[in-house]
Amino acid sequence: QSAFAFGCLMSNMWLGELDCVSPEAFHSALEKRYPAFRKTTQQDAQEFLICVLNELHEALKVRAQLCERRCVTDAKASRGSVSETSIITQLFEGQLSYEITCLQCKTTTERPESFTVLSLPVPSKSACSLEDCLKCFFQQDTLTWNNQIHCSLCGTKQDAVVKATITKAPRIIIFHLKRFEWQDKHKGKLSTAIRYPLSNLDLSPYMARPGRRAAEYSLSAVVNHSGFLDDGHYTALCKHSVTTNWYRFDDDHVTEIPSSSVQSDTAYLLFY
Repeated sequence: QSAFAFGCLMSNMWLGELDCVSPEAFHSALEKRYPAFRKTTQQDAQEFLICVLNELHEALKVRAQLCERRCVTDAKASRGSVSETSIITQLFEGQLSYEITCLQCKTTTERPESFTVLSLPVPSKSACSLEDCLKCFFQQDTLTWNNQIHCSLCGTKQDAVVKATITKAPRIIIFHLKRFEWQDKHKGKLSTAIRYPLSNLDLSPYMARPGRRAAEYSLSAVVNHSGFLDDGHYTALCKHSVTTNWYRFDDDHVTEIPSSSVQSDTAYLLFY
């Protein structure tokens, strides 16, 4: 039901017959699957986005599996595993590799991990750039004390260093800026002004060397969060895929904005 409601929402948006389109039918369908996102509560846009992507993936994956089974014609192919891909994974799924090195015996292991949203730390409380956030995420980290690894060669827990690289860059990469953090036993919000490029975002410095290639992205949308942890408001800035004009979406108000206004101090999610 959620995928069908989402399809209807997209159709209504692209028909262009109304000044604004309410997503209420889609939200109601999703709410049945995820009661936490009921209308009377404040919820996190990043968590909502992940639920939407997962729900669409599951629905579209089932359809892909049915089509794949119809196409299987020989016994050998029928014994193979059915693909878990969907249009969602094709567009949004990337792959990280965590290289973990034991500091005792120097043994290195690699742990792959898929992602659809990359959550980036905000390394400053005053001002920083998206590049600073990326460098902080991909810098080498040391695992000690309670974060030690169990080394299979040493047979005991050992200190280690870990470094992440991108082994597969998605076609559309979503960055979640981690503005909410624990501050003095309470969760607060970082109001850091984060600069981000509208074009020519180069991810090649963070790609694994065997697959390293030009990986440049252009910004297509921004989700802004104004306010505080329990009392906030979301707006969106989106670039039209044909005209490349930028628009601001604030509830039922849609206004065209110049590209110079796309840089926002309240950016929370970035879509490249």
